Amino acid sequence: MMSQNRKDDHIKYALEQRPGYNSFDEMELVHRSLPKYDLAEIDLSTHFAGRDWEFPFYINAMTGGSQKGGQINEKLAQVAESCGLLFVTGSYSAALKNPSDPSYRVATGRPNLLLATNIGLDKPFQAAQQAVADLHPLFLQVHVNLMQELLMPEGEREFRSWRQHLTDYSQRLDLPLILKEVGFGMDRSTVEEARSLGIQTFDISGRGGTSFAYIENQRGGNRDYLNDWGQSTLQSLLVLQPLRDEVELLASGGVRHPLDMVKALVLGAKAVGLSRTMLDLVENHSAEEVIDIVEGWKSDLHLIMCALSCRNLQELKSVPYLLYGRLKEAHEQIK
Repeated sequence: MMSQNRKDDHIKYALEQRPGYNSFDEMELVHRSLPKYDLAEIDLSTHFAGRDWEFPFYINAMTGGSQKGGQINEKLAQVAESCGLLFVTGSYSAALKNPSDPSYRVATGRPNLLLATNIGLDKPFQAAQQAVADLHPLFLQVHVNLMQELLMPEGEREFRSWRQHLTDYSQRLDLPLILKEVGFGMDRSTVEEARSLGIQTFDISGRGGTSFAYIENQRGGNRDYLNDWGQSTLQSLLVLQPLRDEVELLASGGVRHPLDMVKALVLGAKAVGLSRTMLDLVENHSAEEVIDIVEGWKSDLHLIMCALSCRNLQELKSVPYLLYGRLKEAHEQIK
């Protein structure tokens, strides 16, 4: 059974985890020496989940359901509103068990905050309906975390209902849905099946950032050999290239800076989510300092796109690139 302490465990071990293999380091973009555009002409806008967004990156779901989680959410919301970024709260499940929990209600007093929330696919339609009624999010992010649940002593053990829940969400909820992995990557068969159930937008959230297998093993599990389970973020994006114009792909998992963001956008992502990177920032800097860093990211995205001679995200999808190492080997084996 979920406890508030588990939420704090997740924050603790996410911050302690040392970075490992990151597929973004095995992709190189091809520079253009004769640019077509002035820097001021570069357009960062994107579109997914039924609306336009000014910037192609967002603060992805992390936490909530504890005092520490609430403090982090308040700071993230302050950054998001100031920078005009989308902010997705962590799983709303804890608030369903404790309706007085304030850690998710960060929109109070922030009329300009672009807010979405998250819930696990193990929850039935009524739970998702309650989350939407409570927070009025711009969309509902539905996470699938199979390996995490299997490694948690208190995790789910019954999964047959997940497909029916997804069908119910798709047919009965009157707002956009995003199906999200939690760092294990998403394969083509998953995307195709979920699409057949009515889902159009996917956050493939691959390996390379926070590992919930590692976190659950730190919480007392003894299956460290599964810490690196799953497919990397760019490997998942590469596998999904044939579908990139048929569904909306979002990328998260190991995104550290604007160059990583652009690499994901080149592979067809509509936008890029940041979790661990933002968690590190708000843990170690004031909100004002984080706002300055994020504003700098916007400027850096402009200059990288200018160096690639791309005016907008659509043109980025035609940028040539090189793959190396494990990423190249994986791409050659799984088409």
